[in-house]
Amino acid sequence: MRFRPGARLDTGQVTDVRGRRAGGIALGGGSLGVVGLVIYLLVALLGGGGGLGQLAPLDGTRVGAGDTPSTISQDCRTGQDANRRDDCRIVGVVNSVQKFWSGVFTRSNRRYQNVDTVFFTDSIQTGCGNATSAVGPFYCPVDKLVYIDLGFFDAVSSELDVNVTPFVEAYVIAHEYGHHVQDQLGVLDAIRGDRQGPESKAVRSELQADCYAGVWAAHAVETGLIVDLTQADVDSGLDAAAAIGDDRIQEKTRGQVNPETWTHGSSTQRRSWFARGYRTGKPAACDTFSGSI
Repeated sequence: MRFRPGARLDTGQVTDVRGRRAGGIALGGGSLGVVGLVIYLLVALLGGGGGLGQLAPLDGTRVGAGDTPSTISQDCRTGQDANRRDDCRIVGVVNSVQKFWSGVFTRSNRRYQNVDTVFFTDSIQTGCGNATSAVGPFYCPVDKLVYIDLGFFDAVSSELDVNVTPFVEAYVIAHEYGHHVQDQLGVLDAIRGDRQGPESKAVRSELQADCYAGVWAAHAVETGLIVDLTQADVDSGLDAAAAIGDDRIQEKTRGQVNPETWTHGSSTQRRSWFARGYRTGKPAACDTFSGSI
């Protein structure tokens, strides 16, 4: 996946608080090289959307728009910057994903609300509670922000043997913005009280976010920021979707699979729904709430 060198990046869609102590206790001394059950939590909560719902809201200072340091504004200006720096690449992906969904909403006579992605280090206070790096990327529907410690990708690569390509990073971000789309459509409200199990609404919402990520990928080039997506790019996304299935994570961390505790769906389901979104390119094809999944 490559960005158009002359494409302009909008760093106003990213809030960068890396290196700041935003409250809470960092797990593992700031390292994401965790093992055992913590690995499971790190990846099983990948979908965000309500992943931090069990944490009580905090009254402390929260990050938000306007906190972006000048360095990222200066360093991440064009697609050429996105092709050479990880953080700039995420800025470009956020821009592309939100441009796509804004167009979808406009064509449906709706208004899409742009939201920031927040880069943080170790731990952070959010509208959904105090989060650490071990939680992994997530979307908080309370303050309507996507959160990510970019070291997450190193952890996924080393702990789960996933080949983290630029497109895999894009898939993760697009998945989280899929939850934001659900939030605007009222879908997230429907999963309360049904948060685990193979046919649960929580699993259905995660698979829909996977499908939405595939839909964006099908139209990524049309947003004007990305030059092309190769089949190898898409295959890496499919492999990553399968690698973070509940069944594979449970087998790796617990030695057994228990579908009744699933929150995100099986490897086959995650791969299948991402592929469906990419193949059809239509959000309407992502109805995971009807029939069997």
